[in-house]
Amino acid sequence: MDYLSLIGIILGIVAILFGQYLEGGHIATLINGPALLIVIGGTFGAVMLQSPMNVFLRAMRISFWTFFAPKVRFEEGIDKIVGWSNIARKEGLLGLENVEDREKDPFTQKGLQLLIDGSEPESIRSILDVDISTREHFDNQAARVFESMGGYAPTIGILGAVLGLIQVMGNLSDPGKLGSGIAVAFVATIYGVGSANLLFLPMAKKLKSIVHHQILYHEMIVEGVASIAEGENPRNIEIRLLGFLR
Repeated sequence: MDYLSLIGIILGIVAILFGQYLEGGHIATLINGPALLIVIGGTFGAVMLQSPMNVFLRAMRISFWTFFAPKVRFEEGIDKIVGWSNIARKEGLLGLENVEDREKDPFTQKGLQLLIDGSEPESIRSILDVDISTREHFDNQAARVFESMGGYAPTIGILGAVLGLIQVMGNLSDPGKLGSGIAVAFVATIYGVGSANLLFLPMAKKLKSIVHHQILYHEMIVEGVASIAEGENPRNIEIRLLGFLR
């Protein structure tokens, strides 16, 4: 679990609530169901309208990466590649067939299959680079869904404020109903700005960072597999791949 993300969101919410308390306000005044419905429902509705179905669904799936990011261990990847290189030098490329069967990552499996089939290094790079660029584009599109939410939420919050003020203006003759309308008006704005800056925009940045980390790992796999195909010395391959750790 990414504890930094968890601490960050808790710290942001607690800071706002505690600040409200220090100012003499009541935390309960920030809890308003209609305002939450307007902001969250309106934001999701807007982003559904702008997003293709597959991109929106991908965004919902990878949203969990904010707290449970896929583990990418570069050191283990380098050790594996160097091990493949040693096998290839001793047993030939066909000796990697058992390695391919045990590999769980589909991208790495594809690279090993191309290597075992005797593909040229440039061909391996070309084929795998298409996979990398396609995945990077798709996952970044998914991350940008949350960027869009961060753009829509404050505006929807203002819309909620206007709706609340309309209710206030329509009940000027009944002071008992003014409080609820004013509450919806201001709390909706807080929800819109708060959700954008404490949740949606940070999530988008975090997801883009995770996507970049995964793409960098796959680029390392491509470099390693292509180097094996070129017949490079395992020690030279290791030295080259260590550059990805920086």
